[in-house]
Amino acid sequence: MADVIIVMGSKSDEKIAEKAKVVLEEFGVDYAIEVASAHRNPEKVKKLATESGAKVFIAIAGLSAALPGVVAAHTTRPVIGVPVNSKLDGLDALLSIAQMPPGIPVGCVGIDNAKNAALLAISILSVSDPGMEKKIQAFREKMKG
Repeated sequence: MADVIIVMGSKSDEKIAEKAKVVLEEFGVDYAIEVASAHRNPEKVKKLATESGAKVFIAIAGLSAALPGVVAAHTTRPVIGVPVNSKLDGLDALLSIAQMPPGIPVGCVGIDNAKNAALLAISILSVSDPGMEKKIQAFREKMKG
């Protein structure tokens, strides 16, 4: 069972998902990648959110960027939205993710910034995993340079 599920709204988002994948692998996080559109595969999205057992979701979406919100509507687990620069310089996706209604929160990182989404997912996992907490602390120390 994956601790983190990366859900892409479209196969065309693979380059963005790859950024998260690299970070999760570096930290030894068990993850899975799925393609499931909020509009074309709503039942698959619901099933992933309710039956996967994931601890954190990273939802990558462009255009209307409904995917992170749909995932969040079906789970109480943390959902991190990654807006994709597909139209309007990604601002449409960014605003769609950032403007969730009260009670259905979605964390939002910068446009195309799946690396930060993975690091945020790792930080969330570190709350209950002391080994992961040490890894993220060491990573941050190394960044200070």
